[in-house]
Amino acid sequence: MRNLVGKKAVITGGTHGMGLAVGKALLAAGAEVLLTGRNPANVEAARLALADERARVLISDSADLGAIDQLAETVREQFGRFDFLHINAGLSALQPIAEVTEADYDLAFNLNTKGAFFATQRLLPLLVDGGSIVFTSSIADESGTAGMGVYSASKAAMRSFAKVLAAELLPRAIRVNVVSPGFIDTPTMGVAGASAAEREEFRRIGDAVTPMHRHGTVDEVANAVLFLGFDATFTTGARFTVDGGLGQDLAP
Repeated sequence: MRNLVGKKAVITGGTHGMGLAVGKALLAAGAEVLLTGRNPANVEAARLALADERARVLISDSADLGAIDQLAETVREQFGRFDFLHINAGLSALQPIAEVTEADYDLAFNLNTKGAFFATQRLLPLLVDGGSIVFTSSIADESGTAGMGVYSASKAAMRSFAKVLAAELLPRAIRVNVVSPGFIDTPTMGVAGASAAEREEFRRIGDAVTPMHRHGTVDEVANAVLFLGFDATFTTGARFTVDGGLGQDLAP
């Protein structure tokens, strides 16, 4: 079992699903965590679920540069310096390219790409030398799945940023990696605004096309994130898939 006593971590998009699972895993290993979310109900639910004096949960919109600046100030006040940054905030929507509006495009890129970029930029001065960063992307960052044009492009851009950042942070010995999940059991099943029936159909499709014939769990993603964040000490600039073999061209 990892011993992360004395470590401090910041997770954007940490109030439900994969981000919350990462927060719970960090707390179980002894770390202090600060998690953000933009939905007040999710923030309050996360506070109740964690119920730990080493956990701080706050409202912060990762698509709002003013909120990002305030987040950096809050981290400075409450942590000073910290050891691990997990950029997990993001959203996806299934839309054919012909139906995407400018507002749809801006929403995806403002959160998945612009928000990830500037949250990292603003928090970097507080990240200790020798620390690490993990971005949550998706196997869609290099696939050509119909209906995911804007989402895939926004995640691919974030992945490219992460790779450049890994090169730029070599002098500070800060490792930067990307975890790219496939179909994972989360409250939204990874699709914002989907109905219960749509989520169930998405689950059925995911189980059918994934070589392991099941969805992954949020804990499996959390294990991968912590591996990249703390155990993979000779790994940087890498993309690590947690996808049940979906993106690996497996043929049984």
